[in-house]
Amino acid sequence: MRIRFLIVLLALLATIAVAQDSSDKAASDKAASNKAASDKAASEKAAANDRDAEASSSRDTRIDISPPKDDAKNHPGSKAAVAGLVPDNPVTTVIDTSGIQEFHPWNPMKASKDVDIGNFYFNRRNYRAALDRYKEALYYKDGDAVASFRVAVCEEKLGDKADAKTYYEKYLKILPEGPLAKEARASLERLATAQ
Repeated sequence: MRIRFLIVLLALLATIAVAQDSSDKAASDKAASNKAASDKAASEKAAANDRDAEASSSRDTRIDISPPKDDAKNHPGSKAAVAGLVPDNPVTTVIDTSGIQEFHPWNPMKASKDVDIGNFYFNRRNYRAALDRYKEALYYKDGDAVASFRVAVCEEKLGDKADAKTYYEKYLKILPEGPLAKEARASLERLATAQ
């Protein structure tokens, strides 16, 4: 009976030792992963500080924007052209923008997409929606031949003959021998005889 008791006691102690060893191992693995994460964060912080140290605000990193020595000789009259736009002292001078016309963004990809969507509406005979998209295409890419022609067709379909004539002429000015030139000329003749 004593031997059985000792065997059960040893088995119990062995089980407790194994369980305690695995919990210590899990705790040490967790501590190691926390240490690795904190080391990684510390190294990233050190790298950010190094980048900040490289970007200096000293005069060594300033860019020289003064014109070249022979600029006045090579570009006569340029100083008068930008006289009101470029201040002598940018810190205290306010730039005169009274001579600047309205600027439009240049985005040929957006214009192309607007033409595609306009074609979708045009094929469904929704000329008002197509007209809006073609005009938006001309906003992003002034002088787009296809958009100009399509605006003319939409204007004609909607009954605005004067604008249709203007946009047909605009298309012919851009592409006088373009793929739609014959159709534009025929439409202009048709509009001229209708008046």
